Amino acid sequence: MKKLVLSIWISIAALPMSAQQPGEDPIAQQLFPPDLIMAHQDELGLQEKQRAAIKSEVLKAQPKFLEAQWEVGDESQKMIALLRATPIDEAKVLEQADRVMALERDVKRTHLGLLIRLKNLLTPEQIKRLEQIRRK
Repeated sequence: MKKLVLSIWISIAALPMSAQQPGEDPIAQQLFPPDLIMAHQDELGLQEKQRAAIKSEVLKAQPKFLEAQWEVGDESQKMIALLRATPIDEAKVLEQADRVMALERDVKRTHLGLLIRLKNLLTPEQIKRLEQIRRK
């Protein structure tokens, strides 16, 4: 069960930016994950105010992701239980799938919002430099 929940969470966390192969996702090409920004903070010349704001945004998003992880795991387990039945009640499974997908949508929306806020904290020069770094 732990492996399933972890697998689901990893899949969900990766969904917002990995629907296509790296470099092919036009949305991902416009945004920067916090680990990329922070890995190159000196090269980007991040100001202390920017660092603090990035940290704050990530810390605000983390509890939402953690809560969603638990909810997706719980709801996925319910769906798996429904799928074990013989015969499978298609309507119930699809209803449960809708719950799981709604939670996944919320995770994606939260992730996208975080990435937008992070980009908005950067200067045009920092954005240009991150684009160059990513192309390497």
